[in-house]
Amino acid sequence: MTDDFKAYDGLADEFADHKVVNHGQGEYVNGNAHTNTLEGWFALLKRGVTGTFYHVSEEHLDRYVDEFAFRYNNREITDGERTVQALRKVEGKRLMYKDATIALNKRLENHETY
Repeated sequence: MTDDFKAYDGLADEFADHKVVNHGQGEYVNGNAHTNTLEGWFALLKRGVTGTFYHVSEEHLDRYVDEFAFRYNNREITDGERTVQALRKVEGKRLMYKDATIALNKRLENHETY
């Protein structure tokens, strides 16, 4: 589901269920299609970036997005429950800065984008 921004033209060719709402004509809901959920999530991400982190680097952007997706998907539970959920997901994992930068450099060498 997207709004009528021209950059989204052609998505229906790739995604059979793609629906559009026409904000330009005052349409914000078309059946079950609306962009409210995405706009709410993106607002949360923007507030976090500008209010907490102030700046995010491209090489770690996916991690920031993952964090805010986790927060949004768990927004209806308490902070304590969300902390327990997060800790369950990190068991046995270790993020090394060196590993993250090596992965980014490989993507850049192959001209890959996020």
